[in-house]
Order: sequence, then structure tokens, then C-alpha cells
Amino acid sequence: MPELAFFSGTMDCGKSTLALQIVHNRSARGLQSVIFTRDDRAGEGKLSSRLGLVTEAVEATPALDLYGFVVDCVTRGGKVDYVIVDEAQFLLPEQIDQLARIVDDLDLDVFAFGITTDFRTKLFPGSQRLIELADRVETLQVEAMCWCGARATHNARTVGAEMVVEGEQVVVGDVNTAVEIVGYEVLCRRHHRKRMTSASARAAALSPDVLPVTSA
Repeated sequence: MPELAFFSGTMDCGKSTLALQIVHNRSARGLQSVIFTRDDRAGEGKLSSRLGLVTEAVEATPALDLYGFVVDCVTRGGKVDYVIVDEAQFLLPEQIDQLARIVDDLDLDVFAFGITTDFRTKLFPGSQRLIELADRVETLQVEAMCWCGARATHNARTVGAEMVVEGEQVVVGDVNTAVEIVGYEVLCRRHHRKRMTSASARAAALSPDVLPVTSA
């Protein structure tokens, strides 16, 4: 039976890589997809992974009816065997409803990939709706790691290397950006609560207050 599957995890845990792997495997069997994405790090209309893999995709703008787009493709004679959606957290809740309709009315599998919570630990509306509607929700097994070595469970936004907890929910950035601009870092819950990023941890380690005292 076709299903709506939601693969979730923190940043840097391989979501886009898995999406591209599914496309590769199914393409090798002659199956064709429609790929949607939103605000990918590689630019508009791209699905990319941090491993350097990239493919063309349809930019899922807020005005785009995803169900209508797939129906139009089929009506014009296109072959659509399944649907991939990356950065699904950025979709509107009504667009998630459209994905469910693709599964139910067109009998197509839909594989959605996204972050569950934002830098404030609040659910993205798109991810919340996916959790409510998906036939299957899976947490990716490739674990991102906090700077301390623990499993990373939270996404932190940084500005000038300092963690921030206020601002717009969607600000595009990456985990590999210059410290003076908006960036992101994955942290364990403990260090997200303490707002302790890798940069602040290094600064603390270099502080004279925490250096061991030696005798003269």
C-alpha cells in the first residue's frame, strides 16, 4: 500500500543523503519521481546533501499546490511513480495535506524528509502536520553529535558564534557558516538548555578561571 512516510532528525544527520539514495535506487529500477524541496542550501530548485550530491527539484513555494502539480504532470503524459519532499518542515500545513492526498487519491508513495523542531525547540508547522498525518514516522539512525560527544537532539541558531533563542522561525543557514553570520549547530539537550555551543565551550576552556592552578 502507498504511504506517507516522514523521516526526521536534526540537521547534519543525513536526511538529504537518504532522499538522494532513494532516488538513485528507484531510478535504477526505471521508476521516476517528482522531487519537491524548499530553501535548500544549494539554492532554489535544488536537492543537495553535505556529501556534495545534488539533483534538480521543484521549489515548493507557499503558492504551489503539490497535489495539483503532480496531477498536472500525469495529465500531460509524465510518468510519476513516487514523490520525494526534502526540507518538509518549511511546507505549509495545507501542503502536507496535499501530500496525503497524493498518497490516498493517486496511490503514490510520498517520502518526506525534515527537521522536527526549530532552534527554539518548537515544532515546525509542516513537521507537526506530518506527525499528525503520516503513515510512518522514522527518526534517522545516523546520529549527529554534539560537540561534547553526546547524541545531538536539538538545533541551535548562532549569530556571531553566540546561540540565540529569539527571531524568525525560518532563517536559512547551515552548520558550516562563518561565525559572524547566522549559522546553526546541533547540540544535546543539556548544552542547548545551557546555550553552550562549541565556540563558547572553547572560550570557557581557555578562561584563566578554569585552568588548573600550578605551584610556582
